[in-house]
Amino acid sequence: MPKLVALYIRSVAIGFAISGAFLAALFGLNVAGLRGLLLGSSSGWIAAAMLFMSNGIIFSGVQFGIVVMGMAERPEGPRGGTKVPVIRHDLSPIPLESRISPRR
Repeated sequence: MPKLVALYIRSVAIGFAISGAFLAALFGLNVAGLRGLLLGSSSGWIAAAMLFMSNGIIFSGVQFGIVVMGMAERPEGPRGGTKVPVIRHDLSPIPLESRISPRR
């Protein structure tokens, strides 16, 4: 199996594990009365499955993006600009009259 496919499958597994933990935390803490709402309805399991799947898709995509962006090669040379200090020698205020042109 190619390395990228294995990486994607691993990211999807991690994403769905995070989704399960997130859903368990939502039910455990009863955020906004969600546990009572889902357990009190006859079709609450469908809503819970939809929450699990949609959060799993989002979390696995984020996980895959983080891993892929972390694989980028960093340049060897100096980073962050030239590090030349900017010095202004004349700190006297500029007179207002010299900045405004007179109206005609």
